[in-house]
Amino acid sequence: MLKMQARILLMGSALLGASFAVWPQSSSTGTAAVPTQRLVDKYTTLAGSDSNAKSLVSGLRDGSDIKLTSRSSSGTTTTTTIDPPTGKMGVGNVNIALALAEASLKEQGVTSPTPEQLKAALNGGTLTDSSGKTIQISGVLQMRADGKGWGEIAHALGFKLGDVVRSARADGAGKPERAGSKPDRVARVERAERPERPERPMKPERPERSGR
Repeated sequence: MLKMQARILLMGSALLGASFAVWPQSSSTGTAAVPTQRLVDKYTTLAGSDSNAKSLVSGLRDGSDIKLTSRSSSGTTTTTTIDPPTGKMGVGNVNIALALAEASLKEQGVTSPTPEQLKAALNGGTLTDSSGKTIQISGVLQMRADGKGWGEIAHALGFKLGDVVRSARADGAGKPERAGSKPDRVARVERAERPERPERPMKPERPERSGR
């Protein structure tokens, strides 16, 4: 009886091992490529082109130089190099960094930034806003390299991290809510007044009974 049970267990183990051997294994490279491509698609407008978005995401992921190209109206091509001070970053951190940079640019009225404007939003420096005014801004990546957390960075830029992330998930619909601001309260709907109760008709007076 014991020999029979042992034989059954051995057969089951062999079948289980064979099933794992033929199960298709997903490569780690292919799995990582999916969210990376989503980031490229998501931030193509921010980067200015698909090739710029690929360079932006891969550079932040690998901690390598980012090359962003732009072409002037006269046809001259300019290349801007961004050296990330943060080193290698995971997909989630890349998403947060770009979402914060995009939010800080939108706050200055810049929705389609030039490579130089994007560089300033990431590494810090001077930025020319939509009105032509030059301002000094703190770079998202530089603050991260200085040891600040994402929530602290968002607060320094005047935002709430949760609002920025939610706005990024919704493809950046509208400006994120600034820290300290309160959403408008929905006006309370007044209760409809009760209709007045109709008066009950008065009973007619009973006629006097004639005497007998």
